[in-house]
Amino acid sequence: MSLKVAIQMDPVEGINIDTDTTFLMMIEAQNRGHSLWVYTPEKLSQEDGRIFARGRTLTLRAVKGDHHTLGPYETRDMSEFDAVLMRQDPPFDMAYITATHFLERIHPQTLVINNPAEVRNAPEKLFVTGFEGVQPPTLITSDAEAIYAFREKHGDIVLKPLYGGGGSGVVRLKADDPNLDALLELHAMIGREQVIAQKFIPAVSKGDKRILLIDGESVGAINRIPADGQVRSNLARGGRAAAVELTPRDLELCAIIGPELKARGLLFVGIDVIGDYLTEINVTSPTGAQQLKRFGGADAAALLWDKVEQIRA
Repeated sequence: MSLKVAIQMDPVEGINIDTDTTFLMMIEAQNRGHSLWVYTPEKLSQEDGRIFARGRTLTLRAVKGDHHTLGPYETRDMSEFDAVLMRQDPPFDMAYITATHFLERIHPQTLVINNPAEVRNAPEKLFVTGFEGVQPPTLITSDAEAIYAFREKHGDIVLKPLYGGGGSGVVRLKADDPNLDALLELHAMIGREQVIAQKFIPAVSKGDKRILLIDGESVGAINRIPADGQVRSNLARGGRAAAVELTPRDLELCAIIGPELKARGLLFVGIDVIGDYLTEINVTSPTGAQQLKRFGGADAAALLWDKVEQIRA
């Protein structure tokens, strides 16, 4: 089977081929004989109900500093493709949401990964709140008084933007920290979106586990350990990846959310687990597949393409 695959992503020129999950997905597709065509989100258009993008053919190789060859720009009807990987990074802003509306017009005749309507309906820090008993105490609001009351109740908290990503804007505030007002003012200056206040989980010092799921089934995990003195364990923020096994609680959390992921067509998902708590369900552009494979775990990219080929057969 040879598929025509389009990838909606941030510029391919800037990726780190040693760590980037999208690179692993793309080179696995190429190795299977699938053709690659790449475009950035702003090149996506809708005209008279049809969806087009301006992009380029792509050939990859695992050579640092020389990992890609791009063809000339061309405009193509997105319905020509067998599959589209929607892999640009957050923030999950109105441009991101508009892109999901565009791609929804071609799915599932063209298989979009992940299902664009469900990406739109499952903001990563909101989606998780629909599963009872999996989160630490959590408040989502733009009401400063409510946040103060939450901190008074729980003491040590973490504050983060609702639609951020990659650990951006995540801060820990102890019960006597005087900076809460200033941080809330900064959030208000940036936008009108609510923020998340969450009870601090001391177990984060031992790591923030990233578990990857394919079509609702867990395939493995890595542990992301924060640098000394840091609360953020994201690899993009200085966190260190380490091998880790899935615990009974991890498997329980996957069993709770897995059927819903499968039902929604969310084929490639990464969840974040700290201690016994699920903190996020990442459906936009989850990472961690390269590290999982490097530590001797499953090849999540290969498993994903197995599933895509099964669907398209």
